[in-house]
Amino acid sequence: MTAKEYLKQAKHLDAQINSLLREVDYWRDLSTEAPFVHALEMIDETQREIDQKLQMLVKLKAEIGRVIDRMPDQEERMVLRYRYLNDCSWEEISALLNVSERTVYRIHGSALQNFSVPE
Repeated sequence: MTAKEYLKQAKHLDAQINSLLREVDYWRDLSTEAPFVHALEMIDETQREIDQKLQMLVKLKAEIGRVIDRMPDQEERMVLRYRYLNDCSWEEISALLNVSERTVYRIHGSALQNFSVPE
């Protein structure tokens, strides 16, 4: 697994959770009509899956954060944290660090090269 693939895991898991939340909304809309029992069962089942994935996301973000924190360069740590843990855009990171977007891209590329994916 590449550094980028490892770091993007949290974003992908977050997207799955958001998709499941939309499913819950769908089932809630259906639960107002007969037969609503099936819709209620689906809400419960989907909510359990969301809870499980949220627990996984919290653990994964904590793990990614610990790995990022081991990096020696502070700018690289900040770029990776903003991008992969806080889901900031390149423009937002540029403003937060008070540097150009080009500099953010350069720091990001260097950070990915220096990032060690845990085994």
